[in-house]
Amino acid sequence: MKKLKVIQKGWHLGQDGPGHRLVYHLQGCNLVCPWCANPEAVAVNGALMIRRDRLLSEVCPHGAIHDQALDRSVCSSCEARECVTRYPNEGIRLSCTEHAVSELMDEVRAARHLFHSGGGVTLSGGEPTLQFAALGALLEALKAEGVDTAIETNGTHPDLPRLFPLIDTLMLDLKHYDDAKARATVGHGNTTVLANLARAAAEHGRVWLRITLIPGFNSSPADLAQFVSLVSTLPQQHLSVELLAYHEYGRVKWEQCGMNYNMNVAAMPTPNVVEYERQFRAAGINVINT
Repeated sequence: MKKLKVIQKGWHLGQDGPGHRLVYHLQGCNLVCPWCANPEAVAVNGALMIRRDRLLSEVCPHGAIHDQALDRSVCSSCEARECVTRYPNEGIRLSCTEHAVSELMDEVRAARHLFHSGGGVTLSGGEPTLQFAALGALLEALKAEGVDTAIETNGTHPDLPRLFPLIDTLMLDLKHYDDAKARATVGHGNTTVLANLARAAAEHGRVWLRITLIPGFNSSPADLAQFVSLVSTLPQQHLSVELLAYHEYGRVKWEQCGMNYNMNVAAMPTPNVVEYERQFRAAGINVINT
């Protein structure tokens, strides 16, 4: 039976696909974006997240917790994870739980009356395609029951086009137009991403291309000109672009995961984002805001 590791679920209206949607965030990501809002999603098998004010030494039989701090070098060789499996507590938790596809489908059926305004189910991350087989099984089950589907993906999986028939809205996040710069910053080039984007623009019925503007990485006027030039070469009939401004809402979760948050930049000013949107529109590209 196919199972998926799920970080969290929630409801959003319009932000993660059309209408009112049930959104599942899946564990695991193959990128290392320094600005990631969900850093707990990166580790394939989940991350231990702590609340120092409620961290208790007695929940770890291996002595990894002392003085309200977690020695993660001890955790790296621990398979039992008694701190979350045997002694549930408020000070430490694993970022994900595992669910059978059939279990998630039962939940979707119970919530289906809430899928108004063209809503449905969105699968996000992390990077959902890292759980490719189980992701495909869930998408097949959703489509078999007529549930509108959407996924948010970084587009790096070479077999992503195999899922196109099962996805009503494909939200693809493009980090950078330049392969070398993408690889140097997020740990993965964009050759496969651009190939998947081109194929999606040509074959898929609804593609939302998302570009998060990161100062010092991809948000200069020269960068935007390159993005506009790139997107202009794609079929436009079913393609929309959304520009997102960098934020640091995930900073506290980096700390909870024992990771250093090294971003020290300010978000793009709203007038700059509006001007960049105008440049896309001037090139005949549909721009959306969700």
